[in-house]
Amino acid sequence: MSDAMPTVFLVDDDASLQVALKRLLGARGYCCLTFDSAEAFLSRHTPAMPGCVLLDVNMPGLDGLALQRKLLELGRTLPIVFLTGHGDIPMTVRALKAGAVDFLTKPVSAATLFPAVDAALALDARVRLAAADGHLLQQRVASLTPREREVLQGLAAGRLNKQIAAELGIVEQTVKFHRSRIMERMQARTVAELMYLVARLDIDVEGKAVVRPPVSGP
Repeated sequence: MSDAMPTVFLVDDDASLQVALKRLLGARGYCCLTFDSAEAFLSRHTPAMPGCVLLDVNMPGLDGLALQRKLLELGRTLPIVFLTGHGDIPMTVRALKAGAVDFLTKPVSAATLFPAVDAALALDARVRLAAADGHLLQQRVASLTPREREVLQGLAAGRLNKQIAAELGIVEQTVKFHRSRIMERMQARTVAELMYLVARLDIDVEGKAVVRPPVSGP
């Protein structure tokens, strides 16, 4: 595990908001780095650095939801707290299903922001601890039933419950049941934690899991 100080990576193209939030976070004692685009974050971020992402949804180029998908594809287990000035319910649902810790509406108050950031940083610490012990993570996967491994394989590929259900020839409610059991066996407290644990695994066609080695670059 890295000994680096947990960092809040603020990704937002609004310069004035960057200044305000960095000042607010700094006053609370958080280490905060700012980026004006998803691309800038991806090019400069070191995956070994612990922390979380405070992420604007609507940005030019790669938007927030696209960055979320990209990070999961890369196996970068950084919890995300979304910020938006005009989000909608379907957008919020997509973000949360993909593992977002929270979805906050601008302008955001300290009373709302700090608990979300604290939860994201705590999640990152738990996931990194589990991932550091690859044998432990593999043991958790080995405790799954064959059907649960199939569902986990779908989750690892970023598929929705209904897509997994169609592929396996079962109803969506059954997928939800298996997902709940997977969370229990993987010792994931939330859907977000499960998604970030899954992101650290390479799942083969037989449902066997290999923990991804730590990455050191974008």
